[in-house]
Amino acid sequence: MNAMTKFPLTVIDGDTLMLRPLKTVDVGLIELYTSDARVAKMTSNIPHPLPSGTTEALIARAGDGVHQQEIWALDLSAQDGPDLIGLIALNRLDEDQAELKGWVSPAYWNTGAASDAVAEPINANPLGNKTFFASIFQDNPASAKVLTNVGFDYIGDAETYVVARAANLATWTYLRKLG
Repeated sequence: MNAMTKFPLTVIDGDTLMLRPLKTVDVGLIELYTSDARVAKMTSNIPHPLPSGTTEALIARAGDGVHQQEIWALDLSAQDGPDLIGLIALNRLDEDQAELKGWVSPAYWNTGAASDAVAEPINANPLGNKTFFASIFQDNPASAKVLTNVGFDYIGDAETYVVARAANLATWTYLRKLG
């Protein structure tokens, strides 16, 4: 099996959070949250302001079965919460490694939602990965705490281009091995 092998996107039912495939009706909430500069500036690839059609393209790409990325909506509807509070993705690096990326709406910062969002795809491990990587900006220590709380270890510094900031930013890189 290689990194291009397509796995079916599964629903992951966590204790409080459900991870589910994206739906067309998610456009409004995704646009609302990603139009917030605080969200865009903490990701490498969300532009600010958000161009028209960006969210529709994301949803189409997430469901096309061709890309090396699995994207889930963070859904709290089973807890009488919103259908979407953020997104989490696994980017396939090779047959047993993936990079974890995501964001949570500012209304859910410091609530444990980010820790749940990171833990659930690792615990369920739908792609059968042995190793997970994640990078966060060095000006975002709250995300570093999320990663270390769910078992990631710091492995080094790097740098990445941030579209919303139109600049390169220093990052911390983390690793979590299973088994």
